[in-house]
Amino acid sequence: MPARRHLAVPFALTLAAVLAVAACGRDASGGDTADGAENAAPAVADGPATGDITVWAMGAEGENLDVLAEEFTAANPDATVDVTAIPWDAAHDRIATAIAAGETPDVSLVGTTWMGEFAATGALEPTPTDLVPADRFFPGPWETTVLDGQSYGVPWYTETRVLYYRSDLAEQAGVSEPQDWEGLRDLARGLQDAGAEHGIALQPGGTGAWQTFLPFAWQNGAELTADGEPALDSPEMVEALAYYRSFFTDGLSPLALEQGELEQGFVDGRIGAFVSGPWHMSLLDEQGGEAFRESWDVAVMPAEETGASFVGGGNLVVFEGSDDRDTAWKFLEFVTRADVQQTWYETVSALPTNPEAWESGDLADDERLATFGEQLAEAQSPPVAPTWEQIAEVVDSQLERMTVAEDEPAAVATRMQEEAAAIGLGG
Repeated sequence: MPARRHLAVPFALTLAAVLAVAACGRDASGGDTADGAENAAPAVADGPATGDITVWAMGAEGENLDVLAEEFTAANPDATVDVTAIPWDAAHDRIATAIAAGETPDVSLVGTTWMGEFAATGALEPTPTDLVPADRFFPGPWETTVLDGQSYGVPWYTETRVLYYRSDLAEQAGVSEPQDWEGLRDLARGLQDAGAEHGIALQPGGTGAWQTFLPFAWQNGAELTADGEPALDSPEMVEALAYYRSFFTDGLSPLALEQGELEQGFVDGRIGAFVSGPWHMSLLDEQGGEAFRESWDVAVMPAEETGASFVGGGNLVVFEGSDDRDTAWKFLEFVTRADVQQTWYETVSALPTNPEAWESGDLADDERLATFGEQLAEAQSPPVAPTWEQIAEVVDSQLERMTVAEDEPAAVATRMQEEAAAIGLGG
């Protein structure tokens, strides 16, 4: 989870503060990755794991990883796994310092949007796809491990964004789940007609706004890179910006919300819909209570050319120089098995990156959770590039200029491209 700057728009305090905790998320050249690509990783020895490995993990994952470590060592009694829990707000600098000093652990959890930066240092081992193949995972999470056609690590847990909406107000208004962009506008208008002050709440700018906006760009067929360079001013991007802005200019989305107002406004019926990740289900349960569960639902994102959404989460990597790299990779293979990922979901509610893990248990039986699994089949990530965090700040600030200062979408796209091109992708 990358640390982000302070927010310029009060609305962002509501949503982006949560996004920053959960969102830590293509190939810098914009290309896809397949097992057919040449793999630079040495093979991993057959047989049970032996030796000792150290693992750094953050947040709830770091606090609970011993659950999986104990299962792994029970199956591999000649191996030990030493877990160190690290706060998310200290993790980036600690990993960077360890790389600079040559004192890295064997394995670490890494936020998806950090992958390009750390892989570019040469500190991460290529993924041995004979042991952990790409087709074990949803394509979107796998892409977050790939830099210049080579994977460095495995996607461990994931998150994606879907549409939360007041189903009771939608029924009252006679509108249904949106299938396309026109349907999303119809839903927002209908929810407003049914009594919501704002039909939908989208981020107008500030920290993390790019995570809400970029899915609309992808839905319209926009690419973020071309020929290894940023490409943020295409006609598809301008159209997506104009569509996004229309929710603000037409009064369908608020320009500012105080902290906590998003959730309470949704419960009260003042806000009809918003886009967010799975963590918001528990937040709504806390604020609305059990009875409120019947008043809202979730839906996959609307589709234009695609129905794309954002994918983030956390990856596990093995550092170059690990004394027990075979054991490290066997541990990563173990924790990404479908049954182990189900155990991990039951432990910390982390969504699995392995599609097979969604085929039974709560992940299959809970219709709302299943919606997130459906969305993961069509989710994308930004370029795995060392400089993505800097480019993301450009997008955040330019979105604010478009929605709050009412700058024209074409001008905003031009400035995004100019500033991103000056930064480059760091390749």
